[in-house]
Amino acid sequence: MPPRRSDIQFERRLAGLINARERAVLKGGLKGIEREALRVTPEGRISQAPHAEALGSALTHPHITTDYSEALIELVTPPFAETWELQQYLCDIHQFVYRHIGDELLWVTSMPCVLGGDAEIPIANFGSSNIGRMKHVYRVGLGLRYGRVMQAISGVHFNYSFPEQLWPVLQDVRESKLKGQRFIDESYFSLLRNYRRFGWLILYLFGVSPALCRSFFAGREPPADLEARGRGTLIAPYATSLRMSDLGYRNKNQAGVHVSVNSLDEYVRDLSRLISTPHPEYEAHGVEVDGEWRQLNANVLQIENEYYSFIRPKRIARSGERPTKALLRGGVQYVEMRSLDVGAFDPVGVNQRKLYFLEAFAALCLLRESPPLSAAESARYEDNHLLVASRGRVPDLMLWSGTRPLALSDWAAEILDQMQGICELLDAGDNAKPFANALALQRAKLADPAQLPSARLLDELNSQGVSFFELALGMSRLHRDYFRDLYPPNEQRLAELHTEAQDSLAQQQAVEAADRLPFRAFVDRYLAGTLI
Repeated sequence: MPPRRSDIQFERRLAGLINARERAVLKGGLKGIEREALRVTPEGRISQAPHAEALGSALTHPHITTDYSEALIELVTPPFAETWELQQYLCDIHQFVYRHIGDELLWVTSMPCVLGGDAEIPIANFGSSNIGRMKHVYRVGLGLRYGRVMQAISGVHFNYSFPEQLWPVLQDVRESKLKGQRFIDESYFSLLRNYRRFGWLILYLFGVSPALCRSFFAGREPPADLEARGRGTLIAPYATSLRMSDLGYRNKNQAGVHVSVNSLDEYVRDLSRLISTPHPEYEAHGVEVDGEWRQLNANVLQIENEYYSFIRPKRIARSGERPTKALLRGGVQYVEMRSLDVGAFDPVGVNQRKLYFLEAFAALCLLRESPPLSAAESARYEDNHLLVASRGRVPDLMLWSGTRPLALSDWAAEILDQMQGICELLDAGDNAKPFANALALQRAKLADPAQLPSARLLDELNSQGVSFFELALGMSRLHRDYFRDLYPPNEQRLAELHTEAQDSLAQQQAVEAADRLPFRAFVDRYLAGTLI
């Protein structure tokens, strides 16, 4: 069979980068991690304690904040060019957190601990400022729309931007007439489309949430395709990532919601439409009732962040600036890959080999041919993600490849083969060959699915004869001990984090003191995009 045009185009683009005068055009991309984790008591119950003051202000601290719940801590790294520096920072910030949360643990799995329903999950508090209140009300709305239990799920987000030296070389290779930021935007959206096509592979290789506690379904019957494994454990025998299935973030509330990634303008257009379109069910809840705010508005989405996508185009927003306005102002700055489960076997939730692979995978999505996607095509690729999330380890599983059904194993092998040249380019001059080694590890998983993290977790449940809760609690304790015993500590980094914590508390006070607008006026102006 002759090679497909898309394959020829990819090989031509890769050859162009290899033959460039400066071969290191792919090296030096900036990487960052956002790692979420529930704080739990020594007994494994979700913490009811507020975010520790010693950790700083969740509103203004650049690296230690909270997500949906007051107990759902989020650790955010700065961007790093070197993967080992990123991993070291994650170790340091975990060690700092453990010094200031007493006897609490950070839960190691994406699916939460034993929960007593919505009432047991405290919504994050960001203080009395307008922006802090808005963050809280937004989360109240999320709880109303999706339930608080779903919001207790945690994950890892990988932020990545390509090195600046890549763009002029790639522009020449692609013979594009677009210039500057317009070319960069078009390139990133090409990546986004291919991530919709190929992103199921991330769920397959790195998903590690095939099991959960029965309490996740408090007050309702669990789906019939989940199997009970005694002592409050439910499993999906062939699942890779229940977190990213229709039990988690891909829930029915956003079924049928389509946001185009064919261009920046279409992306912003679709998100803006969803933010301004009333939703009858949400209207029934009300927005402000008897002085109590229940949600920011009653539309399909309150704000952009409510759209639960696998990947997002991003630009750092100015204070009070909406994400879509930031994108229109300056274009795409980086992408945020959001489909990673917390790596339960990794103390910091991720490891260097995974990061090397993700960087190479981003390059593959950038360099592969990426024609526009219709809404129907996007929906079919979405179905691939959902299928892999819930049944990815079914032998001989078939996926829709754009024109025909294709075996997951064959398609995955094809993608990994195409990544070989990218890894060699990224490894140039490095005798350790970290990218090639990371790729080889994924090939081994494909050859032996028992090595997949999701399979490993189920094997641990079976071999130890414990419940999901008992396994996760035991692993959480092991990871706590790892950070407590880590020696020597990076005292300089720990001192910097202490200073940042103190500074953030002062910054929150300044933000609260600077407020002049009534809260409703603030919300109205933010939603209208007129705060700045």
